[in-house]
Amino acid sequence: MNMTQQELFKAFESLPTEAQRQALNFIAFLQQTYAPATSKSQKTEIDWTNDPFIGMWQERQDIEDSTTWVRNSRNSEWSQGNDKSKHH
Repeated sequence: MNMTQQELFKAFESLPTEAQRQALNFIAFLQQTYAPATSKSQKTEIDWTNDPFIGMWQERQDIEDSTTWVRNSRNSEWSQGNDKSKHH
């Protein structure tokens, strides 16, 4: 079905108000669904070099090797979670 912009607009205007609202919502949905991937990645891009999250534990004296500490914490928590699910 090929319509000119004018025909499309006339068809839209002939719809009841609720149907026009639904059509606009559907168009917004399609725009979001089919938006170029580059625009999505640009919106969520983070400047990690200046993010305060990076290095937030660098002054902690109780965690000399944070990688080992995180790995051990995860292993401990995850193994406890698995043990609990096995007993139920």
